[in-house]
Amino acid sequence: IMLQPDLGTVLVIGSIVVGMIAVSGASAKWIVGLLLAAVVGALGAIELGVLKPYQVDRLTVFANPEADPRGAGYNLAQVRIAIGSGGLTGTGLFEGPQTNGRFVPEQQTDFVYSVAGEELGFVGAGGIVLLLGIVLWRATRIALRAGDMFGRLVATGVACWFAFQAFENIGMNLGIMPVTGVPLPFVSYGGTSMFAVWIGIGLLQNVHLKSVD
Repeated sequence: IMLQPDLGTVLVIGSIVVGMIAVSGASAKWIVGLLLAAVVGALGAIELGVLKPYQVDRLTVFANPEADPRGAGYNLAQVRIAIGSGGLTGTGLFEGPQTNGRFVPEQQTDFVYSVAGEELGFVGAGGIVLLLGIVLWRATRIALRAGDMFGRLVATGVACWFAFQAFENIGMNLGIMPVTGVPLPFVSYGGTSMFAVWIGIGLLQNVHLKSVD
């Protein structure tokens, strides 16, 4: 997956693995070891040139948003302007100047949250976070009530997947996470992404039904 290159998906899978190992009852030192290995691997990838130049630029801009405002940092700057201009209630659905002016890049996929922030404001953007939080709460409850370890691991994996992917997507829109190109679950445009998250919901429902029995 790294060779594609698709760093975002690697991070999502990594979060799933760590979450499932933590719930499985493995020793804490294994989890700490995995996290340390991930940090060392990331630093090694940067030093050895495994990451593509555009990926290095994204990390540079994340560390210093003012590093390249007309180049690698341009997209992120436009996204922040869009979210900031939304205020409390937004500019109105389909009435966002940044969105309609095509200043926001990838506004249907990677940066769809900035569209909500501009057009629906803090209320609408917060509503999306609230709805995602309800899904994660239910996923966590299903994992806790699972009747067997396999079901618990499956539900935990799905919960970690949704949680990290949502945090990464919203975080990169807000500038607190580097841009990786992962979609926002249930919101971003794309048939493959939507199909995958509904498979995840199906797995959660299956675990829930078995636990009820």
